[in-house]
Amino acid sequence: MQVQFRTKDEANMEQENDFLALTPVERVYRFLDLMQRINRFPTKAKHDENTFIIHIYTGK
Repeated sequence: MQVQFRTKDEANMEQENDFLALTPVERVYRFLDLMQRINRFPTKAKHDENTFIIHIYTGK
């Protein structure tokens, strides 16, 4: 593991450049994956039955 010392702006710029290097489809999938992983964090929010769900179908 490598430790790097840099400013927040430098780190944000590197993340942005890495993200922009992805294809548009990869960006969408990366975003959806992030949304799934965020749901694993503990929260005090109440469960809402009226949630917005995206279903991705890969076949016909």
